[in-house]
Amino acid sequence: MQLQFGGTLAKKLNPAATLPAEARLVVPVLAAIGGSGRSTTAGMLAGSLSAMASVLVLDTAPRLASPWPSWPSEPGAGLASVPPDVPMTRRQVLAAASRCAAPGGREWHVLTDHQEWSGAPLALPEDPAAWYQLAAATGRQAVVADTAHPVAHDIVAAQCEGRPALTAGWFALPFSVPVFCAAATGGGVHALQTAVQAATAAGLPLHRAVVALVATGDGRFPAPVRAAATMLQSRVSAVVEVPHDPHVRSHGMRDAHRLKPRTAEAGDRLARAVLAAAHATWGEPLPPAPVPAAAAVPPAPLTARPIPEGVAS
Repeated sequence: MQLQFGGTLAKKLNPAATLPAEARLVVPVLAAIGGSGRSTTAGMLAGSLSAMASVLVLDTAPRLASPWPSWPSEPGAGLASVPPDVPMTRRQVLAAASRCAAPGGREWHVLTDHQEWSGAPLALPEDPAAWYQLAAATGRQAVVADTAHPVAHDIVAAQCEGRPALTAGWFALPFSVPVFCAAATGGGVHALQTAVQAATAAGLPLHRAVVALVATGDGRFPAPVRAAATMLQSRVSAVVEVPHDPHVRSHGMRDAHRLKPRTAEAGDRLARAVLAAAHATWGEPLPPAPVPAAAAVPPAPLTARPIPEGVAS
């Protein structure tokens, strides 16, 4: 197992290391509770992965609960321009995506909802397979999903209701390496440990998952956080520290060139940990990604018809 917690800064990603053109790495960014740094972690991963692959972020949260609509440097048409259950060309889906700038002149894209705040909420899909299908249409090699559901609650509720959990659905996607985020506080790691316990009980393959501990201030992590990081080593592929960055606290992932160097380095460590987990699971280089099945077209609505005489209703 790989523990990356403090210590000497890691080397930067090798730009020559690229994902195969036919590969598609999926990185669902998960958390047990809100305020865990999910969106920040997703943005850092996207920026670092853009050094070796074309990258798309999926914003699965409702518009008014998401920071993504205000982060891109060049907004696209948005998710509202992507009709459900209608085949679209790659060009049409990419036109809906927004451009985000990464350090070094690189770029990546995000699919989010750019409607005005007062507009009607979009009926976003919950099924991870539907999001995967949308991402596959863009042809991007790395797909980072900023999820919105609380992990432990999702798993327990699904078991009680006899349905598949969303968390399990993200794990089940082809070449998926989930990243669990938690604030580097006592409460944050307690929620993380509960989520890991629930995922273990559900039989999810945590050996290919990565944990990101997100600092809420400068200085050394509290003792309970350091202890939790050590205990998690044997259960996940890597534990990575994400340092505090005042720019992220104030402006999110806008103006990526203003991020502190240690923030970019943490993104590189996360990206390296994700790639290491993927290669350990499926080999290097990654095999070609499967082509998802076409979207199911919903049946035409039924209309009421009079019942002929003599036919029982």
